[in-house]
Amino acid sequence: MLKRYYLFTLFLLSNAAMAQKTDTVFLKKLMESKPELFSGILNHPTKNEVQIMYTQVNRDKNNKPSFTTYSYNFNPVHYFYPASTVKLAAVIFALEKINELKVPGLTANSIMITDTAFKGQTKVTEDLSAANGKPSIAHYIKKVLLTSDNDAYNRLFEFIGRAEINAKLKKYGMTESRILNRLAIGDGGEREKNTNPIRFYNGDQLIYSQAPQYDPKDYPLKLTNLIVGIGYMDSNEQLVNKPYSFENKNVFTVKDQQSLMKRLMMPEAYSRKEQFNLTTDDYKLIYTYMSKLPTESDYPKYDPKEFWPTYAKMLFYGREKNAVIEPNIRIFDKYGDSYGFIIDNSYFVDFKNKVEFFLTAVVQSNEDGIYNDGKYEYETVCYPFMKNLGRSIYEYELSRKKEHLPDLSRYIMNYK
Repeated sequence: MLKRYYLFTLFLLSNAAMAQKTDTVFLKKLMESKPELFSGILNHPTKNEVQIMYTQVNRDKNNKPSFTTYSYNFNPVHYFYPASTVKLAAVIFALEKINELKVPGLTANSIMITDTAFKGQTKVTEDLSAANGKPSIAHYIKKVLLTSDNDAYNRLFEFIGRAEINAKLKKYGMTESRILNRLAIGDGGEREKNTNPIRFYNGDQLIYSQAPQYDPKDYPLKLTNLIVGIGYMDSNEQLVNKPYSFENKNVFTVKDQQSLMKRLMMPEAYSRKEQFNLTTDDYKLIYTYMSKLPTESDYPKYDPKEFWPTYAKMLFYGREKNAVIEPNIRIFDKYGDSYGFIIDNSYFVDFKNKVEFFLTAVVQSNEDGIYNDGKYEYETVCYPFMKNLGRSIYEYELSRKKEHLPDLSRYIMNYK
């Protein structure tokens, strides 16, 4: 009897382990079944550095979600440059910091004045893209999520502080990632370790003053694929005939990106202790501007020729300026593009057909091996791949049977 119980227990444990193991076959077979769309990637010597993570969502009768994850070519130590995808973490952690400071009167809408205290830092006292002409955490978040504004991210980075950002990554289990610097200003060395003094106001009243912060840590990670290519363009636009180094740059793995997105979009799947410290209004702000199209925004207002409707929705739309918008679909995502890498971290919702899923992917193309020259095969390789991948998963989800259809009402936002 005891032996039978022991074998039964082993059987249960074995099944649990198998259930938790990520499937690595499904996505490969899906792409192989569509050679007209994916043969170029599958047959490329490096598979264009592709990594994919797709998670199905299944709801119980109470609408509580559970996850089943599939991956392709996932390797957390094989480096890819995460570009702007790190900005979503900054958005979340900035709102968390406001909530954790518990300063009376301090909100995401308080006026945020950024000063300087270290060489190379810049000051900000106004933001003419805001309705009131003043900078704030909330307005920076809007600009980050709508069009991936670099300066807006840099201001959030300075408010949170590098040490806190990386402590939060660790707290939420994103241990294979690190965020070290600002973007698009050549940040590095001591400058990335020093962040600006900041003051918050409600009208003319000073609410909170934050001194400059210094983070001495280095956050080492054991990674491969850090030294790449045959050359690069330096800051003087001169060709250097040496491999390019990604050492000491931001790291945000596909797994950690999707983990962040799942925790953000479905906090109810996690214990209260594991959830982000966000208010109902915080979630609404993020959900709205993560899924809003640039052409739907008045503050900030964008030129549709520069930021067309599907500008930020690479999974499903690619980067097509004349793409037909699917009215029943909203994509909550954060994309990144730099050094030939295209990344998109997304949660899809089709309100009409009751479809939802998570999809995170990276693809890279730099056939001449020269980095930082702006010459990458985005149009011919990367954008079509992202579009085809997103649509292939969506088509599969349309036919996937579910025991309980999801109630997606919490994701219906007001875009006016």
